[in-house]
Amino acid sequence: MSEVLQAEVVQAVESGQQLCLRGGNSKGFYGRETTGKIFDLSQHQGIVNYEPTELVVTARGGTLLSEIKAILAAQNQMLPFEPPHFTEAATIGGAIASGLSGPRRPWFGAPRDLLLGITLLDGRGQILNFGGQVMKNVAGYDLSRLMAGALGTLGILLEVSIKVLPLPPQETTLLFEADTENAHAITQRLSLDAAPISGSCHMDGQLHIRFDCDETRISQLQKRFGGERFEDAEMFWRALRDQQFAFFQTDAPLWRLSLPPAADFGLAGKQLMEWGGALRWFKGDHSMEAIRSAVSATGGHATLFRNGDRSSDIFHPLNPTIASLHQRLKSVFDPKFIFNPGRLYPE
Repeated sequence: MSEVLQAEVVQAVESGQQLCLRGGNSKGFYGRETTGKIFDLSQHQGIVNYEPTELVVTARGGTLLSEIKAILAAQNQMLPFEPPHFTEAATIGGAIASGLSGPRRPWFGAPRDLLLGITLLDGRGQILNFGGQVMKNVAGYDLSRLMAGALGTLGILLEVSIKVLPLPPQETTLLFEADTENAHAITQRLSLDAAPISGSCHMDGQLHIRFDCDETRISQLQKRFGGERFEDAEMFWRALRDQQFAFFQTDAPLWRLSLPPAADFGLAGKQLMEWGGALRWFKGDHSMEAIRSAVSATGGHATLFRNGDRSSDIFHPLNPTIASLHQRLKSVFDPKFIFNPGRLYPE
């Protein structure tokens, strides 16, 4: 299958045909509008290698996340970055290309932190290998990490090797009644106490915090910090990860804000906070310029995640130095600009 894809890319390069890469299309809404012929990668799937004792899984880019999750769960293991499954067709290639993470991300790492190696089909039609299948790979700069969040603009992820971790023996979620200010205070106090947090969510005056620890530790935390045990925790965190809450069911522009955890960016609207406040999902009747200006003032950045004008600057504008670096990387990996043109930034 890799050779077939390679031949098709070579043909596209020779003809100048731009390609719109598509796996499960579960995140087709994300990023700027792109042009080109649909290039289906969904059939390039399957587990290549899985070594439970080495905590590494290698899979082709079109492999379903649900398949990987099931295989790992059979060995009591998991993908630590908890990638979203926006539809059942979500793939591991799309998870890495989008760079999106679920509730565990601040405590367990992002896709780029757990990506050990890749096999890449670049914009010249070359099949390249970067990284490896061990954490102690020291063969120079880890170019594989560049692909996390690149939305396919640098090449096609034929295979990915990812670090996995054991499932926690026990998870417990505590529910606190708290406004935004108190939610920040509770989360900060728990962090200072080195509490084993693996997820946080604040919305509608309620703070849910997930802990990976045994009964003795959770009893100590509850005695010291309060909170009620939340029984529907598994369903809750899955719904948060996959954006199934009513908050996300909207035609209004949905903003993804990254900013300091306790920062107040000063705009009225509805928000849902994750990651101890470092990730905010925001809906408000404000212009793109007003939102970006307010968030930038806190040292953060704003992405138009869903809805809105996809021909505009979906992602926070880069400073000229970083933008130039992006353009140089694009010209190296995809000199004819055939992969997902304009998906990240105007080209």
